[in-house]
Amino acid sequence: MGRKPDEAGLAEPDKFAPARTLMVKKDLRGRGITDKSVLEVMGKVPRHLFVSGRMRARAYGDHPLPIGEGQTISQPYVVALMTELVNIKSAEKALEIGTGSGYQAAVLAGLTDQVYTVEIREGLALKAGERLEGLGYDGIKLKHADGYFGWEEHAPFDVIMVTAAANHIPPPLLKQLREGGRLIIPLGSTTYYQTLTLVTKVKGEFEVEQITGVRFVPLVGEAQESGP
Repeated sequence: MGRKPDEAGLAEPDKFAPARTLMVKKDLRGRGITDKSVLEVMGKVPRHLFVSGRMRARAYGDHPLPIGEGQTISQPYVVALMTELVNIKSAEKALEIGTGSGYQAAVLAGLTDQVYTVEIREGLALKAGERLEGLGYDGIKLKHADGYFGWEEHAPFDVIMVTAAANHIPPPLLKQLREGGRLIIPLGSTTYYQTLTLVTKVKGEFEVEQITGVRFVPLVGEAQESGP
């Protein structure tokens, strides 16, 4: 795997460690997250370094925060829930659609060394790339592109995580899912609320499980042009 967050050479002592520990205890384990690997990695990834300086005091509250360009970093519970549901193993390959701040990619990188992430907004992609590199997550592959089309040259993927809302599952992502693979996406209205939906590929067919209500910013680009 790539370098762990606590090996990333942070410039100052981590004064946010107690807040991160409380977040894991109260908002993750306290709300039903049980996967020990997910709890461990989220107890290490420095979430405060994925938001602007004025937002850092709020980084470990269980709520989304703005990251610029109308986008947000998801609340910790939702990050943990999505990560737990896809049940990624260390040898598996993950694709994230919607890099945003880079936080979810960093969490995935604590569980596998094969993380690919795509961001349609060039400004966010550049900032996330610099941030991840600065924190030592040099194994994450990041591309500025429309995530609707996935990342075909690196397919198939064991896990595909879509961190923006869509009113349908992009067909290219289903094609890029390996047999036995899991895809998770906030599915439904891109204006109001969605249902967190888990899709598992079994013998060439797709088994669909609806998990819970969520609210994400919309997946833009081709997703908006190709809606039902």
